[in-house]
Amino acid sequence: MKILMTGGAGFIGSHIVEALLERGHTVDVVDNLSTGSVDNIPEGAEFYHCAFDDSKVKRLLKKKYDIINHHAAQIDLRKSVTNPATDLKNDVAASVTLFKWAVESGVQYIIFASSGGAIYGEQSGSAEPADENHPINPASPYGLNKWIIERYLNYFHIQYGIRYCALRYANVYGPRQNPLSEAGVIAIFTNRMLRKEETIINGSGEQTRDFVYISDVVDSNLSAIKLRYHGEINIGTGKETSVNTIFTMLKEMTKSTTNEKHGAPKEGEQFRSVLSCEKAKNELHWSPEVSLTEGLKKTVEFEINKL
Repeated sequence: MKILMTGGAGFIGSHIVEALLERGHTVDVVDNLSTGSVDNIPEGAEFYHCAFDDSKVKRLLKKKYDIINHHAAQIDLRKSVTNPATDLKNDVAASVTLFKWAVESGVQYIIFASSGGAIYGEQSGSAEPADENHPINPASPYGLNKWIIERYLNYFHIQYGIRYCALRYANVYGPRQNPLSEAGVIAIFTNRMLRKEETIINGSGEQTRDFVYISDVVDSNLSAIKLRYHGEINIGTGKETSVNTIFTMLKEMTKSTTNEKHGAPKEGEQFRSVLSCEKAKNELHWSPEVSLTEGLKKTVEFEINKL
């Protein structure tokens, strides 16, 4: 198949591109490199350096892709809070433009990288992991934009028949995650501990997240493509871990001597987030395979080899 990958120079996107190429697909990558790196793009993928709503992409779509895998996005929650109008323009409006071009060019299927934790918002009122029927209550413009983009995908499906899968990710981690951005606590902690730098925990550290390893996320994309799964679906582990626990585990794995230090909490950050993945198991035939301990070890090894 011919697949257009937006954000293919980024953390998640580049791993998906690798897997698609290994399976014999033709993959073109569109990325403006605002957070991604050319070094992440696997050999065999054609790279186009531009934003995904650039007119170059409209011309590119004349190549008649079977699938668009849409992973390009602004990933910094703080930026979405500080500049919500910019976030709306660069993520929502730009995505709608891309979807319109997709329909016009005959694309049959779109995968969208959504966010379960950010869309559902605060989960402190329930002890159970959030399933796909959990109330939508984003605590940040970042989460709100993900939800709006999902609704636009549904509109384009109703209006034009194009199928889509919105993969509602938990907190994805693993090799190639940018440790210099504000997103990705595991990458940030690992990088700073290995470099013997001060490692600050935002807030109390008792806030919890559902951490899912990158290879499992890649597998969810492959399953969606194979089945042409249509709809919204959670991709996580169903297990929540506190930031303090992550700090302790990484401190031991990196043999760091840094002391636990707490700073101010992030504005717009929720306290608890964990996703139910029963729907993914039953309908996408997908389950996470990599444990948190195993995934953290692989991430630390990757960062050590970069030093």
